[in-house]
Amino acid sequence: MSLLTVKHLNKSYPTFRLNDVSFTLEAGRIIGFVGRNGAGKTTTIKSLLNFIHPDSGEIIYFGNSLYDHEAEVKGRIGYSGNMSWYPRKKLKEIVQITKQFYKNYDEEAYQKYLKMFHLDENKTPLELSDGMKVKFNLLLALSHHAEILILDEPTSGLDPFSRDELLKVLKALRQEGVAILFSTHIISDVEKCADDLLYISKGKIIVNLPLNAFYKDYVRDQETLEETLLRLEERL
Repeated sequence: MSLLTVKHLNKSYPTFRLNDVSFTLEAGRIIGFVGRNGAGKTTTIKSLLNFIHPDSGEIIYFGNSLYDHEAEVKGRIGYSGNMSWYPRKKLKEIVQITKQFYKNYDEEAYQKYLKMFHLDENKTPLELSDGMKVKFNLLLALSHHAEILILDEPTSGLDPFSRDELLKVLKALRQEGVAILFSTHIISDVEKCADDLLYISKGKIIVNLPLNAFYKDYVRDQETLEETLLRLEERL
């Protein structure tokens, strides 16, 4: 079942244009969203969250327009990206503030993921590593039973062990029916956990396929996924 449908999304800036971006995100699937810096990944993600306003196009969550049902939609999705929390407040104090915005907040779920992510709720954001900050963002999302996770470079800056641990969490969430869109420059992360590949270049979607179909149609013998994407990018 499609939980998110994006249709013909366009956004123009003086030096860049997001051009007719369309895709769907289904329950229990992970999309790896890839492309070079400046290709349009962050512009797309900000549009999905209504942080910026597209010039045209539709963004539909759970069968409803984002723009007509924004508060309801944001109560059912989770985001992890470039977010700033109160740097000197304890994590448990931040949670006490943010949980008031979510009618589906679940203390039992909070305790479950707090333990799973090995987070100390008496620490402050200033005391967290980059990996722990990502996990804290996920903790907040999962504590209100987010049905969709939108993650902007969630593994960036993480050591290999933390990256592997986070990818295992994403795969476990997929088994629970959570839909996940994550952007990344680390192609091996896509290989490890993505079901679908969404490749953007110069503001335009070039590939939107299940990962196994992409391998069949595009990857040459003895070629890695990263090498294939680099080859495609050189032609554009």
